[in-house]
Amino acid sequence: MRITIIGGGPGGYTAAFEAARRGYNVTLVEQEALGGTCLNKGCIPTKTLRASADALSTAMHLAEYGVTGCSEPTINLDTVRLRKQKIIATLTGGLEKACAYHKVTLLRGTGKVVDAHTVVVQGKSGEETVNGDAVIIAVGSRVLELPGLSFDHEVICSSDDAIQLQRIPRRLVIVGGGVIGCEMACIYRTFGSDVTVVEGQDRLLPLPSVDHDVSSLLQREMRKLKIKILTGKTLKDVRVENGIAHGVIAISPFVAPPSAPVAEEAVEADMVLVTVGRVPASVGLGLAEAGITVDKRGWITVDEHLQTSVAGIYAIGDILGPSHVMLAHAAAMEGLCVVDTLSSSEHAMRYDIVPSAVFTAPEIGEVGMSEAQAREKCQHVVCGVTQMRELGKAQAMGELPGFAKIIADAENGRVLGVHIVGAHASDIVAEAGLAMAVGLDVRRLAETIHAHPTLAEGLYEAARATMHAMEKYQ
Repeated sequence: MRITIIGGGPGGYTAAFEAARRGYNVTLVEQEALGGTCLNKGCIPTKTLRASADALSTAMHLAEYGVTGCSEPTINLDTVRLRKQKIIATLTGGLEKACAYHKVTLLRGTGKVVDAHTVVVQGKSGEETVNGDAVIIAVGSRVLELPGLSFDHEVICSSDDAIQLQRIPRRLVIVGGGVIGCEMACIYRTFGSDVTVVEGQDRLLPLPSVDHDVSSLLQREMRKLKIKILTGKTLKDVRVENGIAHGVIAISPFVAPPSAPVAEEAVEADMVLVTVGRVPASVGLGLAEAGITVDKRGWITVDEHLQTSVAGIYAIGDILGPSHVMLAHAAAMEGLCVVDTLSSSEHAMRYDIVPSAVFTAPEIGEVGMSEAQAREKCQHVVCGVTQMRELGKAQAMGELPGFAKIIADAENGRVLGVHIVGAHASDIVAEAGLAMAVGLDVRRLAETIHAHPTLAEGLYEAARATMHAMEKYQ
């Protein structure tokens, strides 16, 4: 079988390598560096900056750990940028070597879908037609540009601009309190910016799957960092004069109007960072000409096997939009599901057990339903919570903020969702994901012996608390 994959991000390269392992002839089309947004403009560079911010934060508090004699720590932007680029180069180089190892044909250029058997690639040296038996579209997404906030990439910036770290603005206004906005707020605040986050909804991380307790704790901790949080607000009437952005903070149209009039507030910033969402990266892909159905926002629609409206053409990753899960690891698993389908060993993608990680200060790790979602779907729901400050390891590390929360069906103990906030939450949540994937109930989690002292004990204690909460239903 010959498979053509358009897009070399986590979904595309994962599918390519797995298909090649199974003996298929694979052509991977990518116009930029391998790794997609995740490796080059998103996950990896952001987490590299987060690591520098964490190191700086620790250095600022070394005396609390009994470490003295250190000069006042500062951030060196040149060194941070160089380290970031070195890490990206190492990982992209590894992907290129993997392509060669698995004998995946890598074509540099933009791909246009003609039908399930034909893709036309436009590269620097001209046009090339690739023939095959199936096509996988994995082109991803790009940043959304708002009316009135057009990017000039100096004062009005996108998340792509933010990770370049050309300067640390004295006053930074972030439009959007979602994952990217909150991560950038914590990073730039640690680096020295005065940060204001403007979010149109009534809470930070206003996603249905994010538990309200998580949003509340994050908002409290960000305020402790002296980040100004303006929820239910919007930024309007923005103009740039002499390198300074001037705008007005007003009531958001996405929340209920206040009972009494609220005065609008003028605001100035040396940089405005817009992090309000993403749009399909489908320009030039030829979707309409190929007869591939998209929704009203341009996201590709697929069936339960990730096949588009055209037989033999599949789509994975961000190009599916928010109706699916727009995360790198979800795209990778979707790629594996498509390869299984093409190998006649299909299995459905399980979106209910896709974990998410938010690299704020503190970290967040979640999988499954929020408490609000669970109460909408189940008659009796119980929750068990343990605070991170109750754990010996957290006290020893000086990492006190946070909690572990388990949401379960009171009738059978089935785990419906797990939400962890605190140090290494993004790592600990993997245990919860495994438990949900194999159908373990709370009792089995509580019977699993966890090493002491560890942060993972928070999940164990939360499981025991959930069991105690279930007792009134038994």
